[in-house]
Amino acid sequence: MTAALFTNTDHQHMAEAIRLAWRGLYTTHPNPRVGCVLVKDGQVVGQGWHQIAGEGHAEVNALSQAGANAQGATAYVSLEPCSHHGKTPPCAEALIQAGVAKVISAMEDPNPKVSGRGHQLLEAAGIQTACGLLQEQAERINPGFNKRMRTGLPWVVVKSAMSVDGRTAMADGESQWITGPAARADVQRLRARSEAIVTGVETVIADDASLTVRPEMWPQAVAGDDSLCGWNWPAGFEPKQPLRVIVDSTLRTPVTAKILSQTGKTLIVCTQAEPLRRQALEATGAEVLQLPSVEGRVDLHALLQELATREVNEVLVEAGAVLAGAFAQQQLMDQWVCYMAPKLMGSSARPVLDMDIETMSQARDLHLTDLRQIGQDIRMTYSWRP
Repeated sequence: MTAALFTNTDHQHMAEAIRLAWRGLYTTHPNPRVGCVLVKDGQVVGQGWHQIAGEGHAEVNALSQAGANAQGATAYVSLEPCSHHGKTPPCAEALIQAGVAKVISAMEDPNPKVSGRGHQLLEAAGIQTACGLLQEQAERINPGFNKRMRTGLPWVVVKSAMSVDGRTAMADGESQWITGPAARADVQRLRARSEAIVTGVETVIADDASLTVRPEMWPQAVAGDDSLCGWNWPAGFEPKQPLRVIVDSTLRTPVTAKILSQTGKTLIVCTQAEPLRRQALEATGAEVLQLPSVEGRVDLHALLQELATREVNEVLVEAGAVLAGAFAQQQLMDQWVCYMAPKLMGSSARPVLDMDIETMSQARDLHLTDLRQIGQDIRMTYSWRP
């Protein structure tokens, strides 16, 4: 793979490929979101993005649009073309057969099945390659896929809703509704891009929430918000319901809970599986999985490893202060999305995150990556400070 100095034109075409990749935000999982632009003699002759898992990849869709014009063109791809056979043939082979002259990738594919092999296959066919153009922007498209391939763990987003004074539920557990309808609709985007939603049994008992993606609540796009971009799914595509995961150490989930009767699958994770309780829950269609315990609670690291083996890239944690705080305390949280409502709930109400921190030296520093108003609420997005 050749080193390259990229031109302004290269930057423009790769930026478009990245923009196209975002259009697959809600529809490609567990595959990565990828965009491709084909350019010949200074003109765009084809463009495409991976729209739905199991269907054509970005390169194939762009080649289909370009037709014979792909011969001698330069392909700008937001992720290294794949080199292995999956549900579809390798994209590197498709580019070779189309006769493209050059392939510029934003980043190398972290998938060990590819990881440079796509570029090697192209170069062996006499196609010039270059990599690294707008890599930082391309990395942001697929945080879960990238992390799962590199570490064996999914990307974890903890979603919280709190009052201005940092409270998330009243002392008796009452919590509906802290935020307004615009913020609740905005959460649909977080759910739709996630393969799994994790909650705790206490939340199931207290709120009896469904934790589903509901198209009728789909909000309008939020201007300038790439991480939760405004693209809708393709025409005729029904949003895939994320796997609903209940952390329930001793199987206290009521068999009548709404979450058990929704479209899609529910996984109940426990440390003790009393046979009759397990049988009753499985009779509802739920899967019950026993995992190791840490101090009497489900081992969250083991849970994330399990979800990764199920090709879960992005996990959304919608839970109470104890479980959400555990993800943060154990540094298993990659991103914290917190909606702050213009309410005061008082000092007796429950905190937003239940964490064992007693001194300033134990305080955890966060990095604010996004701040915007959603209706009457404020959405703050944090990552761990680098």
